[in-house]
Amino acid sequence: MSTEDSRHVYRLHSTLELPLEDLRDHLDEATYPDGVTNVELTRRNNTLILKAVSEDESVSKYTPAAQLKASVTENRVYEEDPEERRNSFRWDEEDEEEIESELVEFAAFKGDRETVLQNSLLQYEMFLVLCDIAQAAEKGTLTAISEHDGDLEATRIVDGEPRPADVEVVEGPGDRKAAQTGVNWRDNKFISD
Repeated sequence: MSTEDSRHVYRLHSTLELPLEDLRDHLDEATYPDGVTNVELTRRNNTLILKAVSEDESVSKYTPAAQLKASVTENRVYEEDPEERRNSFRWDEEDEEEIESELVEFAAFKGDRETVLQNSLLQYEMFLVLCDIAQAAEKGTLTAISEHDGDLEATRIVDGEPRPADVEVVEGPGDRKAAQTGVNWRDNKFISD
């Protein structure tokens, strides 16, 4: 692993959701970034862990590689929108048919950086895997600030589509006030030498 190649993820927020079967299909067909040979998918109860498998064999098996974490939820998916059906005019109200539906398991990558993207070895590469997953997801948003070779990059993917994003540095609300209203201990008349 090259330590000269500087890549970090500083901020990340995700609300991505996609069917678990779609995620599995996506991982089977995915092309992984350099440094990652494969992604192992493990399920523990209602938690999914996608762990990077390093192509560098000198990395100890005890060194934790970056992983993505998602929760698994079951949602009822309707073939026809129930609200649309209720609002449509029906001649025969007595013969109401049941709407076709099924329970579908969804992988939900929701939270901030430490919740969704864990461990530092191959962190940027697993962030790229998450960006690919975000483009496959039909629902949710992924926003991030990452650094690649000294340059900050903004990422924003909404409902599967990459959108323009900028990194904006702003002064926090308390930054100016703290400097002006703080106690100057060096020039305090109540403290004597």
